[in-house]
Amino acid sequence: MFARLSRYEGSPVPPEGDLSAHAETIVQQVRGLPGFLGVYWLVDRATGKAVSLTLWEDEETMRASEEKADRIRVDTARREGQRIVSVDRYEVGFGHVET
Repeated sequence: MFARLSRYEGSPVPPEGDLSAHAETIVQQVRGLPGFLGVYWLVDRATGKAVSLTLWEDEETMRASEEKADRIRVDTARREGQRIVSVDRYEVGFGHVET
């Protein structure tokens, strides 16, 4: 499994701000891409810093999604009033989520 980690900076988010307001739109944009496994959007309300993490079956499908991912990242940053700080790619060593 591989992951793309994108970092953003922007204005602080008020406590009443809806962090998932555009979640369905973003998920719909990536859900159909080959190899897509999941996405997380992490936000520090106090600083306005945010991170998106997308998970991919393998490096090939992650790399094949780069163009579409770049458009989504730019649109999301613009809509949320943020700037893209960095985009990094990693192989996932392990993961665990309790539900």
